[in-house]
Amino acid sequence: MKTTVMAKSETVDRKWYVVDATNIPLGRVASQVAAVLRGKNKPIYTPHVDTGDYVIVINTDKMVLTGNKATQKMYYRHSGFPGGLKETSYKELMEKKSDFALEKAVKGMLPKNSLGKKMFMKLKVYKGAEHPHQAQQPVELKIKGVRI
Repeated sequence: MKTTVMAKSETVDRKWYVVDATNIPLGRVASQVAAVLRGKNKPIYTPHVDTGDYVIVINTDKMVLTGNKATQKMYYRHSGFPGGLKETSYKELMEKKSDFALEKAVKGMLPKNSLGKKMFMKLKVYKGAEHPHQAQQPVELKIKGVRI
């Protein structure tokens, strides 16, 4: 009789990946990065264990939004005071804080619990092509799909 093997967080071999987000849609990058952070690309994936890898995303300032999302999609935040709702179009958000836009998209795709917070901590996002993680020897991760 075979038994199901459950991964343990102590025995998981974690790798470092680097993703170049140049000319790739925001949602496509976010969904595939979230899958790697969760560990769904590994055969030892276990839903209640953090089996994911570290991901470095560079060139987020060169990501694109398809269709009319740049002008029609809005980012909302509230100060907590009456009349304190602020809205920003994704075009402005991508110009000023493209790294935040990607982080927000990836965080929405991870579990909403303490395990999701641990997974999110393994995401490193940078606007330019430089990153301080050369010592970890990251491997390039190709994003599946069409580049625009």
